[in-house]
Amino acid sequence: MKNVVIVGAGAVGALYGQRLNSVCSLSFLVDEERKERYLRNGIIINGEAAPFAYRCADEIGSTDLIIIATKNHHLHTVIEQMKPIVGPSTVILTLLNGIESEGVLAAAFGWEKILHGFAVGLNSTHVSNRIEFTAEGRIVFGERDNSSTDRVAALSELFASAGIEAVVPKDIHLMQWNKFMLNTAYNTISGLLLANYRQLDQKAVKELAYGVCAEVQAVASAEGVRIPDSFIEENHNLVITLGDGKTSMCQDLEAGRTTENEWFAGSVAALGRKHDIPTPICRTLSLLVQAKEAISFMALA
Repeated sequence: MKNVVIVGAGAVGALYGQRLNSVCSLSFLVDEERKERYLRNGIIINGEAAPFAYRCADEIGSTDLIIIATKNHHLHTVIEQMKPIVGPSTVILTLLNGIESEGVLAAAFGWEKILHGFAVGLNSTHVSNRIEFTAEGRIVFGERDNSSTDRVAALSELFASAGIEAVVPKDIHLMQWNKFMLNTAYNTISGLLLANYRQLDQKAVKELAYGVCAEVQAVASAEGVRIPDSFIEENHNLVITLGDGKTSMCQDLEAGRTTENEWFAGSVAALGRKHDIPTPICRTLSLLVQAKEAISFMALA
């Protein structure tokens, strides 16, 4: 995998792009407006200008690997931009939050091109074009059927050569649902409270988060994935040790940006309706985030 394209120059894309830039031919896929902005302002990572190549699709051509690191609400636009660079042997790895992006991408390009994946443990602050990292985390990825394939081996080798910690679990779906459960609980609650990780270490937050997790477990089971109870406690104990960092949703709400609420609590509520499973906590939290977004947008208008 010599020719690599990253879509999305936020915290996830910028960090792993910085690592990959020295070991392969790397491009960030952009439109003309973003290209002009990035060339003018650059991306600053931990105080240093990132040496990235920003290219439009017609400047790239067919590529070996595409890593998608946008927010979910950009995915449909991204798919249209990607079409000219997806060739017969292109592999697509999505690092988007939630449990839906693989299916959306497969509908556009076919399941045979898609690897499941996500980033975990990455701790960053993103303001304007400046990104500060305190923890790089790792990439978790694998085939839809959890098989060991040549492309999984090749991608593992690429990440290792770039100094990126990467894990191929026995069950990518279970790990993805666990990350989804953690995000739905703690991104949503921290966003509504505008709280950092350390401030989530309290009884009321734990009780609410565990209620969210129980609803995620219920819809996951209906979708064929059993999330062990032990994961809930492990996730809580992990989150409250992350100090003064903030979740992506907390940062989005503070900055007046659109959140991924639709793909967190909103997704749980939608799956609850699909399977006739009550999800009152996630439904309520989703509505509260929607209201908070609307208030923020009105304030900025």
